[in-house]
Amino acid sequence: MNLLKSFGVIESLIILSFIITYLIYAIRLYKINKKIKVTRSRVLNKLILRSIYFSLLIISLLGPSFGENQEKVDIVGKDIMILVDLSESMNADDIKPTRLEKVKFEVKKIIDNFSSDRIGIIMFSGEAFMQCPMTYDKNALNLFTETLNTGLVPRTGTDFGPALELSLSKLNDENSQSLETNSKVIILISDGEDFGDNTNESLDNIIESNIKLFTVGVGSEKGSKILLGNGKYKKDKDGGVVITKLNPTSLKETAKDTGGKYFEISNINNEVDELISEINSIKGDVIESKTIDVTVNKYFYFLFTALLLMIIDFSIKLKIIRI
Repeated sequence: MNLLKSFGVIESLIILSFIITYLIYAIRLYKINKKIKVTRSRVLNKLILRSIYFSLLIISLLGPSFGENQEKVDIVGKDIMILVDLSESMNADDIKPTRLEKVKFEVKKIIDNFSSDRIGIIMFSGEAFMQCPMTYDKNALNLFTETLNTGLVPRTGTDFGPALELSLSKLNDENSQSLETNSKVIILISDGEDFGDNTNESLDNIIESNIKLFTVGVGSEKGSKILLGNGKYKKDKDGGVVITKLNPTSLKETAKDTGGKYFEISNINNEVDELISEINSIKGDVIESKTIDVTVNKYFYFLFTALLLMIIDFSIKLKIIRI
């Protein structure tokens, strides 16, 4: 017989309570015995019976099991790559506290909802860089998400192409754990228009690889000023203050071209939950198969026997005091 649970503090306290209670009972009988004759053999029988079913109750708590069985288990999951735009416009505060801070909050929510899947993070503006490689480590993903800021990338225009190409290469590399492409997902998060020239070629490669692509637009129609690191607002070459607005056209076209969907984070609507639901609907692929030892908890046999003995104990009254 194997026990699924080790003997712990709770079991020790229960046994101690039983012993103390029975000691008090025995002392009481001893005092009574000085005045009235007590049948000791019947007291002993009661003690033995109660000790037996009490022991059975303790064993049932520890989860007894018999024999060993082997079972084949398929590990199913998805590979998800999150692309985050870190251009200067992401510092706009039309989405409180800023677009980027809101994105970081929502990315952490996405990470928490896919705890059994591998996730990676790419940051981009005009160029793309790996922020966190594909991993199951959610603590590492949350840490890398928290450190995202617009100072990590060159101050150039937004270009989806390099980020899409980098994500495609990482999802399709030889170390990818998913044997199929049906469970590979790209989430592109940006607030602006795509100024790249090679995006269409990247989209063609994504379509060919059968990878799911979802886009997320961040910002508002009204727009906002862009606060720079020196505390001043960004100005154009004519000295006018730049107002950045959400331009979803490129994001919608990108999603449409790949058969994906467009979602939005604005001051009116937040569709991240819909995005999570959409990804959840994608069936994961079998990443690995393992054979594990499985034992069956047989606690109910011990529990049933203990309860039966308790009923017998309470039902049959033995006279332990002879009058």
